[in-house]
Amino acid sequence: MTEPVDELIDDLIGDLPAIDHADRARRICDAADGTTLYTDLTDVRWLTGFNGSNGWAIARCDELIVGTDGRYGDKARAETAGTGATVIVEQQAAKLHQRLVETLGDQPIGLDASSVPHATWQRLAADVDLVDRPSPVKLARRTKDPAEVARIDAAARIADAALADVEANLCGMTELDVRAELEHSMIRLGADDRSYDTIVASGPDHGARPHHGASRRTIIEGDTVIIDVGALVDGYHSDMTRSWVMGEATAEQREIYALVVAAQQAGLDATHPGARASDIDAACREVFDDAGYLDWYIHGTGHGVGLDIHETPFHSPVSTDSILADYVVTVEPGLYRGGFGGFRIEDLLLVTTPNTPTDPGYRVLTHSPKRELN
Repeated sequence: MTEPVDELIDDLIGDLPAIDHADRARRICDAADGTTLYTDLTDVRWLTGFNGSNGWAIARCDELIVGTDGRYGDKARAETAGTGATVIVEQQAAKLHQRLVETLGDQPIGLDASSVPHATWQRLAADVDLVDRPSPVKLARRTKDPAEVARIDAAARIADAALADVEANLCGMTELDVRAELEHSMIRLGADDRSYDTIVASGPDHGARPHHGASRRTIIEGDTVIIDVGALVDGYHSDMTRSWVMGEATAEQREIYALVVAAQQAGLDATHPGARASDIDAACREVFDDAGYLDWYIHGTGHGVGLDIHETPFHSPVSTDSILADYVVTVEPGLYRGGFGGFRIEDLLLVTTPNTPTDPGYRVLTHSPKRELN
């Protein structure tokens, strides 16, 4: 890095637009079918702005209520200011539960059963008339507004810059050293944190594990290397994977890498508003199947990204999801085999409405080069 770090941070993040939680709360409350309880903390954050490790939100036609414990009282009031939310704070968990029950009353309460542990549902159902209802917030979260896209875009730029700092010196470093350098660089460049445990998978064994993590193994000549890295900016994630061969690649490594590049391009070409997530997955699999390598492909092709690193939609053969404009999704095919290693290439896309016949229907948010093998 030659620029001062403060200038780099300004270039990468800039002035992020404010998130209008008041508008979100209005839209969700106006559309509420009776009373809905949100216990998923990511849903609570998206709806109200409150970001804590314990809390809930209640939305009904004319009211938004947030509950939390004493650790977060001031934080909850500050973060929900402007939404019109009433904030309930209790020191004891039993008392907070009692206040929740009292606030909900005896009418039917909508709660997405998939968002709560079974034990939590049972405990609430003993005191409240719960009705399993899909979360309107989870559905709304799939579509990203400009303020959300700005944060994801900034996170992607930070990860790009961090990888550019590190990739030239991979050979001779341990996987853990590479991970530490990447994560330290992202923080210096303005990220709040990493998006997830950065994956650095090298060599014939570790490289064959899509979610290997990182170890004290030293990266050496001849290794395949996979790095899966993302940054976190104001709660929003980025996600990207690139792959390399250290030194001169073998004919087999060139063949497998070229297949992954071709499969990823096929997945990108299949991504547009109205596409089925299963068709994006199928486009990648077809490339591998035609080449006789389908059994080397051992995971899905992508997923949504936002306040959670893995969100709906999910690109897989059994997915029933569709892709709409303003979704942010990954396309990330890969091939892996013990004794060989592996390759994965992943980009983060903002799905867009095409304006011309040649418009692909997406904008790529991750810009690290997909290196040609030596």
